[in-house]
Amino acid sequence: MDRPRDEADLVARARGGDRDAFAELVRTQKDVAFRTAMLITRNAADAEDVAQEAFVKAWRALPRFRSGRPLRPWLLTIVANEARNRRRAAGRREGLALRAAREEARIEVDAGSPEAALLAGVRRETLLAAMNRLPDHQRLVLGCRYLLDLDERETAAALGVRPGTIKSRTARALARLREEVPSDV
Repeated sequence: MDRPRDEADLVARARGGDRDAFAELVRTQKDVAFRTAMLITRNAADAEDVAQEAFVKAWRALPRFRSGRPLRPWLLTIVANEARNRRRAAGRREGLALRAAREEARIEVDAGSPEAALLAGVRRETLLAAMNRLPDHQRLVLGCRYLLDLDERETAAALGVRPGTIKSRTARALARLREEVPSDV
């Protein structure tokens, strides 16, 4: 994944105490940080808090960031750790992905027929409900890979596991989804 040319410069400036540079980094990463937190916490309010807290922790940890490395995996590791801590402290929450998909389906304007829109909504809900039944480690891998569009390396860094683990968890999760979700839905 290509990083913006000036990301290294922004990181260097932020490490030197430039708050505006760090604010620009936050602007470029806030959406993926929020979506990562939502996958783990399954609660929009918690995800917002987690993302904000993760950025505060990232600011404080910038001196430990290795120059020349991509910022995104490092930041998503902080987000994922904070989200897991929040989730453990708050207990289990209802399925955020299903609610988000329903809301997204209401907001989206489908250019096709009403029947096509209905079928697409049913497919989405069926798939997300099956995804929510997966064990957390499989659901998080699929969420990072397919909902956040992270590559294997970024997913591994964000979840704190090896890339080979990402491959095996992805394969097992997809096999389980194939068993649960009828192909005609």
